[in-house]
Amino acid sequence: MASPVRIGSVHTHKPGRPRVMAEINVTPLVDVMLVLLIVFMIAAPLLTVGVAVDLPETAAKPIPEQGEPLTVTVAGDGQIYVQDTVVDIETLVPRLKAIATAGYDQRIYIRGDQSRSYGEVVRVMGRINAAGFKQIGLVTDPELQ
Repeated sequence: MASPVRIGSVHTHKPGRPRVMAEINVTPLVDVMLVLLIVFMIAAPLLTVGVAVDLPETAAKPIPEQGEPLTVTVAGDGQIYVQDTVVDIETLVPRLKAIATAGYDQRIYIRGDQSRSYGEVVRVMGRINAAGFKQIGLVTDPELQ
């Protein structure tokens, strides 16, 4: 059996033998990417679970959302949350200012458990307003008829 003929450092192909394919097959890569896309599409809605709060009911119309809202929650046990992180009233404003310096300039939504007093929710809202945040909204559940 003869070896392939060399011309310089280039190998020539011997007739009758199949050529070696030197291409990358991207089909498995595309398959993996589609599976990851499906996994993240299913998992993303499950990640928006927040703090369980018994919201008051109202007949107000919902505000259309633009992206993920920043929520401050006054829970039934009196704990204050920024998104899902527990904060105390003294560190609430510095935490919100840190988020604002990272580029967040949307409305801040306040969720107050209806078992908490109106004064506690307004105290949190007053701290946020005094810190310079002017777009503040209260979150409620739709009123059942």
